[in-house]
Amino acid sequence: MPSGFPTPALLLAFAFPALAGASESFEKARVLLETKCVSCHCLEKTKGDLLLTAREHFLKGGESGPAMVLEHLEKSELLIRVKLEEDDDEIMPPKGKPLTAEEIGLLEAWMKEGAPWPEGMVLAPRPKTALPDWNAPADPEIAGIEAFPKAVSLETEADFHKVLVIARFKDAATQDITRQIKASVADPTIAKLEGTLLKPIKDGTTTLTLEYRGLKMEVPVTVKDATKPRPVSFQLDVMPVLTSSGCNTGSCHGSARGKDGFHLGLFGFDPQGDHFRLTRENPGRRINLALPEESLLVTKAIGTVPHTGGKLFEKDSAPYETLVAWIKSGAEYDQGEITKPTGITIEPPQVVLKGQDLETPFTVKATYSDGTDRDVTTLSSFSTSNDNSVSINLRSGLSTSKNRGEAFLLGRFMTFTEVAQAIVIPKKLDYTRPELPEFNYIDKHVYEKLHKLRIIPAPLCDDETFMRRVFIDVVGKLPEPSEREKFLTDTNPKKREALVDELIGRKEFSEMWVMKWAELLQIRTFNNGPQQVSYKAALGYYNWLRDRIAGNRPFNDIVRELLSSEGGTFSSPATNFFQIEQDTLKLTENVAQVFMGTRIQCAQCHNHPFDRWTMDDYYGFASFFAQVKRKPAEDPRERIVFDGNGEVPHLVTKQPVKPRFLGTKTPDDFGKKSRREAMAEWLTSTDNPWFARNVANVTWAHFFGVGITDPVDDVRISNPPANPELLAALSSKFVEYNYD
Repeated sequence: MPSGFPTPALLLAFAFPALAGASESFEKARVLLETKCVSCHCLEKTKGDLLLTAREHFLKGGESGPAMVLEHLEKSELLIRVKLEEDDDEIMPPKGKPLTAEEIGLLEAWMKEGAPWPEGMVLAPRPKTALPDWNAPADPEIAGIEAFPKAVSLETEADFHKVLVIARFKDAATQDITRQIKASVADPTIAKLEGTLLKPIKDGTTTLTLEYRGLKMEVPVTVKDATKPRPVSFQLDVMPVLTSSGCNTGSCHGSARGKDGFHLGLFGFDPQGDHFRLTRENPGRRINLALPEESLLVTKAIGTVPHTGGKLFEKDSAPYETLVAWIKSGAEYDQGEITKPTGITIEPPQVVLKGQDLETPFTVKATYSDGTDRDVTTLSSFSTSNDNSVSINLRSGLSTSKNRGEAFLLGRFMTFTEVAQAIVIPKKLDYTRPELPEFNYIDKHVYEKLHKLRIIPAPLCDDETFMRRVFIDVVGKLPEPSEREKFLTDTNPKKREALVDELIGRKEFSEMWVMKWAELLQIRTFNNGPQQVSYKAALGYYNWLRDRIAGNRPFNDIVRELLSSEGGTFSSPATNFFQIEQDTLKLTENVAQVFMGTRIQCAQCHNHPFDRWTMDDYYGFASFFAQVKRKPAEDPRERIVFDGNGEVPHLVTKQPVKPRFLGTKTPDDFGKKSRREAMAEWLTSTDNPWFARNVANVTWAHFFGVGITDPVDDVRISNPPANPELLAALSSKFVEYNYD
């Protein structure tokens, strides 16, 4: 190599900004360790029981002894292993090229200085691919860089936020560049950046500046109560540890009978009961207040005591520290009203990855009822819908691209669940984005999704195929020979649009949609004593629906009238909806599934593991229907539906539950409205996004054979829409068209 030219090791070592207060030798060693060693010796993967993420871990070592012996460097296991011959089974790193003499020299130089280490620094794996210098020339293919979170708010002494940065390319691809950027805090007396973690120092506001290859962005930072300690909460800290570690799943202690004599509420639905079982069900067994570190709850989790569930996390990890701190504080249950989480976000929300083995970290941020937020990544659990395309570490949220395809990455914290979308495309693909005409707003969203997937859309079908399809889809019949001949010989360039407009005006169009919604509403006759629906009642119900759809009534008006209806099943046919299903809980589930496309059945017994619904949501929504009563009319074939008295008790507390809109708050005041009237008004309003989205999705599924979310009546966070932007646009247009 020419004299004076920087070697690869030095290029790598200087490709990243040094931390304030960190020695030059540490920074060079840090880059080598994070790119060559830490991926196998971190909390997520601890080979040989050796951690290399903090200085004390080097000194402690693993199964083979200390990784670093400062008094006798020749006894340092790390240096011994990296100097072995390439064909030796014990060489480190075990895969890839061995360290060069120059790289080994960097490690030795750092150790000879006493292995200086910035306070609070925790090493993390860096991408194994070549890492470009942040100060390299601008890349014309990069459209911009994006940081997560977009604004940072730090409250209390222990608060922190992990900062992620991705590059978005002009071809829609993305790449994680978090550890390739130059980062600096404008006022380092207010906040500090330790690795990728931003932590508070003192109260105030500042900015975090991020630079990469000529691109620059700023993230506002606010620090409040920087010296105020944050007490450990059983509900906000301990319960998330139990959930993210899998302790309260159905296959472990969350099963109906528990596991090995210990039972927890499934997915954390009963925190008070869990606290009792941990602290007082078997006093002194699971919690040791005198020696918190010796508590069975802790020792089983870190594997020092035999545990059927195996080792869950490492000693000195964040979950370990949380459990020990809680026990040291007295293992108390939270007193009085506490701040509760109101939702979470998983970031980045969408990535498009070119090639295999690309790593992208994801974070989870929780927002709370007092307006604060918190990075809860270490308290969350992760999963993937398609491990063949994208895998994700269940605890850390670090994803890895695999084969071409699409995956939804699910993050769960307490009762909240959100997903991020990940698309993997081949690194080298013979693809050029086609120039396609956009006939409407739908084309724009479809083309964009196809572009991300690198799929060329099929060409337009011929007139004969189009005519057959549109007749079957719009009016449910084949065209007459004369209609076919007329259309095929028509030279009008807009004849397709004209045909669709003409078919929508036919009675068969409305009749087909009456039939479709009659099926969803289960309009039918049956004779089951008090639950009977006579032929006359069913026919009246069908005619009521037909008249409103044929009369072009806004669909939200139809549903509002249906759900708030009262009177006789003959004189007020819409009341048959409440006659067909008389069980309050099943009626509640039907309303959610038919009009919102969501299945809330799981939340009857426990918080939904893969959706947002809790038991409070379930029984709160059921309370709207608790007062629906029925009585005989003069005609024995008719029943009268009216609102009386009634409450729904919570399965756990056995106390009546106040009415609560799904996914939102309890109504403050009904005024003169009945519970059902208030519910019907909310369900069909713009305050409830699921109604318009569901109707748009059902309509799309009719014309295309599959919903944007499929099945159409199984809308949940873990079953997201294939094209969320398209579904959002369709539902927005549906509202804009006055639900027509």
